[in-house]
Formats: sequence, structure tokens, C-alpha cells
Amino acid sequence: MKHRGSGLALAILAGVVSVAGAAAAGAETEVTQIRLGVHPGAVRVVVEASAKLKISSFVLVRPYRVVLDMPEVRWRLPMGTGRRGKGFVAGYRFGQFVPGRARMVFDLKGPAVIVKSFTIPPTPGRPWRFVLDLKRTTAAEARARAGRRTAAVASARRGQPLARSAKKPQTSQKVVVIDPGHGGIDPGTTGAKKRVFEKHITLAMARRLKRELDLSGRYKTVLTRTRDVFVRLRGRIARARASGADLFVSLHVDSMPNSRIRGASIYTLSERASDKEAAALAARENKADLIAGMDLSHNSKQVTDILINLAQRETMNHSVRFARFLFDEMRHSTRFLRKSHRFAGFAVLKAPDVPSVLLEMGYLSNAQDEERLTRPRYQARLAKAMARAIDRYFDARGRAAGR
Repeated sequence: MKHRGSGLALAILAGVVSVAGAAAAGAETEVTQIRLGVHPGAVRVVVEASAKLKISSFVLVRPYRVVLDMPEVRWRLPMGTGRRGKGFVAGYRFGQFVPGRARMVFDLKGPAVIVKSFTIPPTPGRPWRFVLDLKRTTAAEARARAGRRTAAVASARRGQPLARSAKKPQTSQKVVVIDPGHGGIDPGTTGAKKRVFEKHITLAMARRLKRELDLSGRYKTVLTRTRDVFVRLRGRIARARASGADLFVSLHVDSMPNSRIRGASIYTLSERASDKEAAALAARENKADLIAGMDLSHNSKQVTDILINLAQRETMNHSVRFARFLFDEMRHSTRFLRKSHRFAGFAVLKAPDVPSVLLEMGYLSNAQDEERLTRPRYQARLAKAMARAIDRYFDARGRAAGR
């Protein structure tokens, strides 16, 4: 989310409006301050709000984190809140997690446990306060406490069937799933000049592409998220397969320490990255679930195998063909990196039966790319180019099938 101390609304990206720290519309409670107090071997977290907050908290390991879950709220906090921590808290982030729920995640420098938590009613000049006390502990104790919660989660989920690909409906429409990268508590990268978040750009572009495809009448389009919420990587794949996707397009923007680097790039799946930059980018993107405070330790080997190890050769070949069409159509509308098509092990591309590409539309670390990516006319031009590439891809597949 885009935060500013003034709390003024800032219209961003062709109708995507980010109110300073605002969560979903309708959230009435406002979080107005988060304070950290350092004591010997301990840290106290104080969350100030306009109303009483019902907060649940738990500890995660690998890496060490503390998570606070609460109903939807509006975040009225200054820009940069949480980037620096205190004591053994390295920093923290906050945002919409899933519809109806917000989340705070505190990154820890080492193992810690929750000692107690309590709520203080408002007093003259002071709002409602939620207090959480943390103390340093041993790695063994942190694992034990986290393990008890993991066991409970795993037990609750045991027996749930894996999401399967939906049966293809008897229709001429192809199903295109558009995946706006990041969202909610996971903002992605941040613009160097305008300080716009990646999650807002990707959602705006996904909406534009959906409108462009819907106009043709050829496609049924599905977005993995339609608002500023977090969707875990496995959930994005599951939504694509449950929709009976014929094509999956994941939209992102990148960032680099070198602000002179600019241009788009297209990625398709390979467990062997095409270069070090591709490998590093995939590693960053694959950590999205950790950033949002997800506990991945209960995942079964069956799930992991499907997400990580299976990538059918035919599906990968179709992905590469679409990537070529995408480059050919987009190169007239935008600048590409010298290595325009790259390969890496992105978790979000690993549906074994859905051709998938990940499009990095440019670099927010570059002022020119950032300016263009926030411009509605430029977004519209990119969306039209993407739509033409999708048309060409399915036309080619139809010809190959003799239809």
C-alpha cells in the first residue's frame, strides 16, 4: 500500500486509488500508530487504533517472524513505517492479507516467543492500545512453540483434496488467467521517484488486459486477485487450474540497484536459470509467501512435488511459443532488455498443465520506466500488444490442431 503521513488520497494508475494506508473499503477501524519499546532481552509492541482490535498472534521459524492477524483496518501510518525495527525486531510490514483480514509481520533477528498480550481501553488523549510482549529465547523453544501451531494447522488441512484442473467447458472461448503480482501485505518493489508500489501497477495492468480481451469475445478471463489482497503462490496456481486455464500470464515489475537499467523481459519456466539475474529474481519472487507470514512447514511432499518438480515438456514448449509472440508484439510498444526471454524456476509458473509466462514490464528503480508504467495511455498500449500476442498464440494452436 501507498502510505503518506498526511493521509490524503492519492489517485494512482488509471483508477486504482490508494488512500494513505487504506485497507478495503468498509473497514472502519483505523490503526494510527505502531511503537516498539526495547527492554533487556525483550521488545514491547504497541498498536494504537481507533477501536478495540481482536488480534491473534503466533510465531514462525525459518525465518523467525511474529505474525499478528486482525479484522480489516485502515492503516493511517507515515510513509516508511516499519522499515526499521528496534532491538531484535529487524523491521515489520502490514497490509491486507485476505478479504476480511489484515496482517502485520515482524521480522526477527533471532528466536523469540510471545510472553503475553493484552488490550488497554482508551483514556483521555489516548486511543485503544494492543500490547504484545516478546522475549528472546532459544531456537529449540521457538521451534517447539511454532511446531505446536504447525501441527494444528496440518491436522485441520489433512485430507483436503488438491486443486485439480477444471474440465474444459464445451465452448469456443479460451480461458486466460491474468495474475497481478504481489498484493496486500506483499507490496512488491517500490518506485524510485514516485514511490508507487508494484502491486498497484500489476493490478492496474491486469484490469486493462482483461478489458481488452473481454472486448474480443474470444476469451473467458480470470484474475487471480481483483483487489489489493495477498494471494499466496500456491493459491494463484490453484485458481488457474480450477478455472481450466488455457494460458496463465503473471504480471510484475522489477527493481535493480543500478537505476540506469530499464526495459521489459519475459520469463518461462526452467529449473536451470538462464543467468544469475534470472535466478536472483526467481528467488525473490518465490519468497512472497514468507514475506506475508505464511507457515509453509506443513506442506505435504505431494503438494511440494506438484508445485516444485513437475513441469511437463509440452506445457513448457507452449509457454516458450507464447513468449515469442509476446515479445514480437510488445517490442513495438516498449523497450526490452538485451536478453528479452529468460528462464528461471518461478513457483508461480509451475502448474504442470497450463502454459505460463511471467512478464516483467520494466524497472521501478528506473525513473523513465516508472513514469511510463504509471501512465494510462502507456498501460493501454501494452495491454493491446499483449492481447494481440494472445490472439496469435491461440490462432497458431488452432491451426496446428487442424481447426
